[in-house]
Amino acid sequence: MSDRSVRRLAGVPLLACALVASSADAQAPASTVRTATIRDSLRAGKRMTAVRVSAPPRIDGKLDDAVWANAPVARDFTQKDPVEGARPTDQLEVRFVYDDVALYVATRVTLSKPRVIQAPLGRRENIGQAEHIWVSFDTYGDERTAYSFGVSASGVRGDWYHPGDNETNIDTSFEPVWQAASDITAQGWTAEMRIPFSQLRFNDADAQRWGVNVDYWTPSTNEDVFWIPVPKKETGWSSWMGQLAGISGIHPARRLELLPYAASEATANATRDPANPFDDGRNVKPRVGGDLKMGIGPGLTLQATVNPDFGQVEADPAVVNLSAFESIFPERRPFFVEGSQLLMGGGANYFYSRRIGARPRGAASGAFIDYPQATTILGAAKVTGRLPSGTSVGLLTALTGQEEARVLDGTTRAITERVVAPRTGYLVGRLQQQFGPNASTAGISLTGVARQFGDATYLRDRYDSRAWTGGGDFNYRFDRNTYNIQGFLGGSIVQGDTLAITALQRSSARYFQRPDATSYHLDPTRTSLAGFTGYLTVS
Repeated sequence: MSDRSVRRLAGVPLLACALVASSADAQAPASTVRTATIRDSLRAGKRMTAVRVSAPPRIDGKLDDAVWANAPVARDFTQKDPVEGARPTDQLEVRFVYDDVALYVATRVTLSKPRVIQAPLGRRENIGQAEHIWVSFDTYGDERTAYSFGVSASGVRGDWYHPGDNETNIDTSFEPVWQAASDITAQGWTAEMRIPFSQLRFNDADAQRWGVNVDYWTPSTNEDVFWIPVPKKETGWSSWMGQLAGISGIHPARRLELLPYAASEATANATRDPANPFDDGRNVKPRVGGDLKMGIGPGLTLQATVNPDFGQVEADPAVVNLSAFESIFPERRPFFVEGSQLLMGGGANYFYSRRIGARPRGAASGAFIDYPQATTILGAAKVTGRLPSGTSVGLLTALTGQEEARVLDGTTRAITERVVAPRTGYLVGRLQQQFGPNASTAGISLTGVARQFGDATYLRDRYDSRAWTGGGDFNYRFDRNTYNIQGFLGGSIVQGDTLAITALQRSSARYFQRPDATSYHLDPTRTSLAGFTGYLTVS
């Protein structure tokens, strides 16, 4: 076993997250029993079958549709908590049927003795305090990634994506369009889910062979029940799944979607200052734009947008940041959320999409100022997907416009415009290839930012002119997924005016001006900043 890491201080581009070298302790097996042997014994004979139906069930949570009577039932579930390996207290049943457009899941919980079912209402994905069941699918059969869909006893839905072979490594930005309902009875509770195939990515094949697992959580007794539980001393998820068979004759969506929009917003102000020419009391602002989505080949999806509408995106919570680093908020804009997992990965996350369209950073002063709250995204395009060869593709490009603030001179009453953000282009790309019998991967990532200042040369002290980050990574798994060698090596370079680069050196993420610094120092004449990061771990 070995564990090595190397680091140099890196100048981080505006598009990239902070490059911080990390390491992981090599871990020896917890017992002499081989992980692969344990996994094979738990997966042996674990098979669920989905049945094709001509008429879909009604999603009301009641399981009174005739299609469920003919569907095979899975009842062999096992506790993981609180008693690992024990029989569940309550009985759980799961059934699957499908048609040309969707997969349907039915679940039934039968109580062993009467008790109160904990079923509070909550927002989407807030199901942790309620009894809930979630089903996870490895649709590519790569034993690495998975999509999960859950429903609580009160009918609240939850969904997330597993970007790696780890039960607890989830991406909650996955927001598919699907349905679920539940029904509480004297004997227990039942639920139904409708998951459209258009919301999943899978291989184009006549017969689908998906991995599947099911989890049933009872918070009142702290009982966690799985179809195939990953042992507490092991790590994994997709590689431990059983098989979902019977699905055939379906193909990845080849749809073409065009969604134009027209919208407006207004801010009423009954106590406005009459001297402010930028506030008329109504402040109506119209906007138009549109989105395009279409399939390319068997596994790729093209998405494009012009002036995207982010008006209904959930607002960020207020935070108090006492650290030296910026606050990183989750991405909620639909265009950037879908397929985002294919743009990230490899240990070092070089891409933070919230900087595209962020609030301008230029300065403007005057008696009254009409300052833009976001940078207009003139257009963006994205290609994401997975090829039959096992190659995952993610490519994104975006262009944001030059932004001006309107300023009123308090003496002359003249209104002028001052540029507060330059026109900026963004590029993000990632390729990842899966290989070998243990679903090992190798990938490369690249991000770039370029800005055009024009006559607004005063912005060069607040923005860098060009920035690039990128690197390569690998995750080699062997001996039937028992051992893992993982690592990455990446670098970054930022170029710009001396004032902009000086600001990067002096920022709280670096503090090159520290009096006790020995391997680096503040250089106000620099016009670029570069560095690298990486790690290697065996476990």
